[in-house]
Amino acid sequence: MFSYLRERFTSHLRERSRRRARLVSKDGRCNIEFGNVEQSRFVFLIDIWTTILDLRWRYKMTIFISAFLGSWFLFGLLWYVVAYIHKDLPEFNPSINHTPCVENINGLTSAFLFSLETQVTIGYGFRCVTEQCATAIFLLIFQSILGVIINSFMCGAILAKISRSKNRAKTITFSKNAVISKRGGKLCLLIRVANLRKSLLIGSHIYGKLLKTTITPEGETIILDQVNIDFVVDAGNENLFFISPLTIYHIIDKNSPFFHMAAETLLQQDFELVVFLDGTVEATSATCQVRTSYIPEEVLWGYRFAPIVSKTKEGKYRVDFQNFSKTVAVETPHCAFCLYNEKEAKAKEKKGYDNPGFVLSEVNETSDTKM
Repeated sequence: MFSYLRERFTSHLRERSRRRARLVSKDGRCNIEFGNVEQSRFVFLIDIWTTILDLRWRYKMTIFISAFLGSWFLFGLLWYVVAYIHKDLPEFNPSINHTPCVENINGLTSAFLFSLETQVTIGYGFRCVTEQCATAIFLLIFQSILGVIINSFMCGAILAKISRSKNRAKTITFSKNAVISKRGGKLCLLIRVANLRKSLLIGSHIYGKLLKTTITPEGETIILDQVNIDFVVDAGNENLFFISPLTIYHIIDKNSPFFHMAAETLLQQDFELVVFLDGTVEATSATCQVRTSYIPEEVLWGYRFAPIVSKTKEGKYRVDFQNFSKTVAVETPHCAFCLYNEKEAKAKEKKGYDNPGFVLSEVNETSDTKM
């Protein structure tokens, strides 16, 4: 009992450590951390627009609320200072003939309310600027212009955040596992991808990167070395008609990094296959990238995907997403090298070969029959 629990606990720790080593999560987020960056963090303020867009919603809303409250309170103080300098406040006991810079400002609270009404253009009509003070008129113009700038920036940032193509990427999904089986007489690695919306991705392009640790002939260890993985779709990997789920595949030939892997040694490998799908959103014309990754435990050798598209009696095509990641075991060579040698042997059987040591000798036949 204790040995079973220990084995389960060990396998769980091994799985957790492998998950921590994943560079790209299944939903496309990158697990990377930057340390000892020499440049100052103030460089991010130079590109303030991108910095605001990359912030999470809770931080963005905090900045949004703080910007408005801060500007209202700051200009409220300025309006209070104008009223204080012009002696419009009740504590100065202004005369009946006294014309204030701003009507009905009696303290800091009323100055804050006037600032809010001015910047958001509410205009209740109870408090208003008179022509008595040029300073008040200038402050009114300045706050109105600054308020328009803050409104435009904040509203634009929120609209851009909502309409980012990253949200469109959430409706593109990849299969949970990749499979390796024969396709068209060749050993292939297959992945299924689906577009959950009826709107297309224009100019879609699919490619992959194999991340692994390699050691160069000079003895240098390269962590996260990237190797290009070419994926193919039956209709071509350019300008996909991405209206129904597609099965993309990588041919495991002599140039493939999977060529020297076998079914018995696959789980012992240390790699991460990252798959990318680039395209243009049809509705907004914004570029979109979807990515996911597969580690050796998520690559099933000797399986293929179950059928997912069928045709109804009414003539409509139906996509059953219940079978989207479902796999079926099929007969598959346990390595690409074996399949290659098997094909080569069969090809040799169909050919004839000359024996260099064979010598044809002529025999003279004599007839003993006499006429």
